[in-house]
Amino acid sequence: MNENKSITVEITRRTVIETGTTALVLTTLPRAALAAGPIDDAGPPPPPATIEFQINGHFHSLTLDPRTTLLDALREHLALTGSKKGCDHGQCGACTVLIEGRRINSCLTLAVMHDGQSVTTIEGLAEGGNLHPLQTAFVEHDGFQCGYCTSGQICSAVGMLAESRTGMPSYVTEDLTQPQPGLTDAEIRERMSGNICRCAAYPNIVAAIKQAAGMPT
Repeated sequence: MNENKSITVEITRRTVIETGTTALVLTTLPRAALAAGPIDDAGPPPPPATIEFQINGHFHSLTLDPRTTLLDALREHLALTGSKKGCDHGQCGACTVLIEGRRINSCLTLAVMHDGQSVTTIEGLAEGGNLHPLQTAFVEHDGFQCGYCTSGQICSAVGMLAESRTGMPSYVTEDLTQPQPGLTDAEIRERMSGNICRCAAYPNIVAAIKQAAGMPT
């Protein structure tokens, strides 16, 4: 005896999207790969570029691959290893240096972009045998533990205090009519939020910055 059985197929919106996406990948990727040629054929490297800039007050002329980051130029070509390579994605702040007095993540910028400019690293903050006030404050307040992030923290703090003196507000500034925002703990933490301390020495870092700014800690 034959029994007639009905088969129900449920077609949902998700099924249609998944099926269409799979078909698109299978039909287009091989052709795109063939059109692009061998994946290891990157072509010839770009010609080297000559960069001239001031590093910590000293003139330097470097001939580099134009794809060299400023961080690699400092560390690998000038042996200025105080600037650390942490995440290499601009997320930790360990590579922070000062360009014309303004802080920047040196892992996210190319050396050729700063031809003719002035660069200050942690090695250039002290004057002779005298530490920079922020360096002194970090020592006195134990603003570091492992020390890996410290050079970036200090350089960032130098730039941050300069920004504050010019009246630049932050995300947490309450009164935008004031010519210079008060450096409360919340202001300092917000302005330094791009610098990560995995040892979590943040309270000591805030205290060090307040001391260098001439504020009670």
